[in-house]
Amino acid sequence: MKKAIVTGHSKGLGAGLVQSLIHAGFDVLGVSRSALGETDDHLSEVALDLADEAAVSAFASGEDFARFLAGATDAVLINNAGIVEPVAPIGRQNASLVARAIAVNVTGPLLLTNAFVAATQGAADRRVAHISSGAGRNAYTGWSVYCATKAALDMHARAMVEDGVTALKVESIAPGVIDTGMQATIRATPEEDFSILDQFKAMKEEGALAQAQDTADKITAHILSAGFGSETITDVRQF
Repeated sequence: MKKAIVTGHSKGLGAGLVQSLIHAGFDVLGVSRSALGETDDHLSEVALDLADEAAVSAFASGEDFARFLAGATDAVLINNAGIVEPVAPIGRQNASLVARAIAVNVTGPLLLTNAFVAATQGAADRRVAHISSGAGRNAYTGWSVYCATKAALDMHARAMVEDGVTALKVESIAPGVIDTGMQATIRATPEEDFSILDQFKAMKEEGALAQAQDTADKITAHILSAGFGSETITDVRQF
């Protein structure tokens, strides 16, 4: 029995991952603030704000989470949800947005990963994929919060590997630059808060952004491949 959990599943890369996993024979539990709006016997959905630490903790320790994973022989968790805001230089960042970014980008994935590993001890094959970013590996002006939170996911993946948990493979994957709502948010940022704004506008105008479903297909194929986990910090452009 193949089971997968995908966060941020209702749009963009997350929606693409859902379709790729269902096509690969998985039952998928999508976790997002909103529903995908499609009917599929292989998709279940949970409405959850990943910025709400108490709600995430309750979900991760609850019966629905454990029930979905019960009996899985192959289990996958993809921590895909993430937010780029606040985009601003240090000293001009909104405090509530900083806290929200840490909750969605770091706290949520760590809580869900811990619960996933605990709930899948009987699975013969279990895999955790963090959707990270090149921003976790390179510093960018205006993105100190985003860079820091994605770097945290990379280090979390490295440390999990050191734990040597039975039948668990882990990677933190940078998905490249995709034509999603996050890119639209970036392009709407005031230039005084993001001095390299023109670079991101140019990528859109020049057609340099990857399509979400194409990237999702590549990531899913890699996650399900024999080579997944052979390297911990990876980039979709390597696949």
